[in-house]
Amino acid sequence: MEILELIQSNLLTPIILFFLFGIIAARIKSDLKIPEAISEFLPIYLLAAIGLHGGIEMRNTGFENMLIPMLVAIGLSLLFTLNHYQILRRLGKFNLFDSYALASTYGAVGAVHFSVGLSFLKNQGVTSEGYIAAILAVLEPLAFILAIFMTNMAVSKQIKAKKQSFTDADSTEIDIGLNQTKTKISKVLHESITGKAIVILLGSIVIGYIIGEEGFESIKIVFDDMFTGAIVIFMIEMGIIAGQRLDDIKKVGIFLTAFAIIMPLFNGTIGTLVATALGLSVGGAVMFGLLMASASFIAAPAVLRHAIPQAKPSLYITSALGITFPFNIIVTLPILFTISTFVHNGEGTIDLFNFITKGF
Repeated sequence: MEILELIQSNLLTPIILFFLFGIIAARIKSDLKIPEAISEFLPIYLLAAIGLHGGIEMRNTGFENMLIPMLVAIGLSLLFTLNHYQILRRLGKFNLFDSYALASTYGAVGAVHFSVGLSFLKNQGVTSEGYIAAILAVLEPLAFILAIFMTNMAVSKQIKAKKQSFTDADSTEIDIGLNQTKTKISKVLHESITGKAIVILLGSIVIGYIIGEEGFESIKIVFDDMFTGAIVIFMIEMGIIAGQRLDDIKKVGIFLTAFAIIMPLFNGTIGTLVATALGLSVGGAVMFGLLMASASFIAAPAVLRHAIPQAKPSLYITSALGITFPFNIIVTLPILFTISTFVHNGEGTIDLFNFITKGF
């Protein structure tokens, strides 16, 4: 019952209400549109604010204290990506390219999820370890690199298998055709790291680390007090885009719809429990779990449309933005917060026995 009350309370927050408002505006075919200049500015602002706080926290905490959580996050991200592929390929019967594109989309992390998560915790009067922003920056390209690498490996096997079945002339044509589907990992890595999202996030982390809390005071009014307001405006645009894609949801099918709801919730729960076991705070465990639950709908299209052009954008964009994102910010966040609160005792350790026996 506590979860239902928290979900209901979350529905009445400005961020969720403005997101729903954007969906309604799109469905009634209103000409409401966020100006392009503001639309491009807001993601940069949000990432800069997240990065500054992350850098300050890293300075206060020290690299050694964030190393283990970061390594564990990397391991979970890669494990989840491989698990997604197996489920999509074997149970969902998606083709090779769509399976890897979807697997990496749900293995990657979403900066918009992260922004909403921070605001949610602020509404609950809870703080989190700021260095999780650094984990966000590191995880962003990992799932894509793994997916591209695995796709290239699969394509190479296809080339070898088909070359053994045809003449030399046919084999040459197969080489040319299939090799066009292969993408250099170095190119994907470069595009991911030099993308504006990662650049502004990493740059802000470094600046936050350098200036510390004293230096941040002079810009606090911009990057702290105005943060929630900026998210609210950004949520209008996210709602409009999500509303425009509601008609596409029926095209992704029942299996992918279920996947887009169940897997993020499962991954987020695992992430929250693991983070608590690592000693993160209630808020830190929620943000760690949210990273594991989030799906990328901004970086994913930018990378995948070049890296795996055979994959259908309608699948990975619609499922991530139209299904997973609304479910995560409305339902998953309160669930993860309830789980994190329940499994923490007074000393910040896990009480899994009570959680399992009593439920949530």
